[in-house]
Amino acid sequence: MADENAKYQSPLTSRYASAEMAANFSNNTRFGTWRRLWVRLAQAEQQLGISGITDGALAEMSANVDNIDYKVAAEEEKRRRHDVMAHVHAFGIAAPQAAGIIHLGATSCFVTDNADLIIFRDAMDLLISKLVVVIDSLSQFARTHRALPTLGFTHFQPAQLTTVGKRATLWVQELLWDLRNMQRARDDLGFRGVKGTTGTQASFLSLFNGDDEKVEELDRLVAELSGFKGKSYPVCGQTYSRKVDVDFVSALSSFGATAHRIATDIRLLANLKEIEEPFERDQIGSSAMAYKRNPMRSERVCSLSRHLMVLIGDVLQTASVQWLERTLDDSANRRIAIPEACLTADIVLATLQNVVEGLVVYPQVIARRIRSELPFMATENFIMAMVQKGGDRQECHEQIRVLSHEAAAVVKQQGGDNDLIERVRKCAYFAPIAGELDSLLDPSTFIGRAPVQVDRFLANFVAPALAPYADIIAQKKPAELSV
Repeated sequence: MADENAKYQSPLTSRYASAEMAANFSNNTRFGTWRRLWVRLAQAEQQLGISGITDGALAEMSANVDNIDYKVAAEEEKRRRHDVMAHVHAFGIAAPQAAGIIHLGATSCFVTDNADLIIFRDAMDLLISKLVVVIDSLSQFARTHRALPTLGFTHFQPAQLTTVGKRATLWVQELLWDLRNMQRARDDLGFRGVKGTTGTQASFLSLFNGDDEKVEELDRLVAELSGFKGKSYPVCGQTYSRKVDVDFVSALSSFGATAHRIATDIRLLANLKEIEEPFERDQIGSSAMAYKRNPMRSERVCSLSRHLMVLIGDVLQTASVQWLERTLDDSANRRIAIPEACLTADIVLATLQNVVEGLVVYPQVIARRIRSELPFMATENFIMAMVQKGGDRQECHEQIRVLSHEAAAVVKQQGGDNDLIERVRKCAYFAPIAGELDSLLDPSTFIGRAPVQVDRFLANFVAPALAPYADIIAQKKPAELSV
């Protein structure tokens, strides 16, 4: 047996992807689906009166759907340079009674394109089921920390306060849009159906002796047997339009941008030691620096999300250069780009779930950072309080300006702590509000409507969006990462 470690293996399947997604794009699934399509075509043709398709032939085909002799198929493809005809040959050997009617009236794209659409549909179902779990888990995180004040950042510079939960809703909102996009892409998938070599159904019209109604019924029956009831594309060339692939992969690449943004935020917050992704007891952060706790899962999300985002370029290029009824330069590219998009999205979702369900929040670190910045932010409150005590707004502003600059100099030039509050306490001008300073510095008074926003967002937007997936969420399990 050949040593698998002696040749290149894609890390998407050998290192990261879930077993179910890897299986969905396996040779067994792909070629098994081809055979199931041939069975359905023969069943429908027999039902509509085509002679020579016996019950014995159909039974033999059905019994050998998964009995694939890859060696025979590989040898035939090497000789014929045609993968579909190689598998027609291999299927005929496994089901000799049906050898003469396999692929009757069809073109290669009957199996290649229709199988792809089935596989893509099933892949999106897997991805949607994982995405809703991530949204649910992150929503629980937002609810738990709905009122925990934290320093906001714009331009990655300190800004007005928000809450840990409110920040998480920004992530959830984008994931909800990804859910909408993915579900729409999944629901919009149709079936190429039984259309013939250039989409005119000429071969089937001949097969049914010019009976137009039977050709349409054949198309309808095969689509229904394949799980696409009433969803066969009305027109196509030799292939279904590659614009369909653009819509499909666009939803995944868009999700890649969301995932990258979330993971980047977590990496920034980990640097501030405010939030960390899960870090296992025996995990090693650095081979040299034993103390390090690198956010490697979030970094992996970013790395793979970049790959996911750029794959749409391949799909767009392919869609744009399909000449007339079709050209074969789509084939090799699609074999790589679309499965990789699904596999990569699968890995990113599993990693995101692992991260968000194990996020660790450090309230004391967050509070310390607030204390270091809040005095400057609270100065407007001081001014308003003084004015209510009869003070002059402009004079008060000048007093605060001078004290703030002095405190800033201590922080920036001397490396000391922000002592603005102590300076205000000691300043005789601010004696009228000295007893109110602590209440004026309460972080909870600086977060606006953030907790209410979290509550209403979760109730009015997240809950309705997740309601159709309640059974999936009820059965969710922790995401296990192999590495």
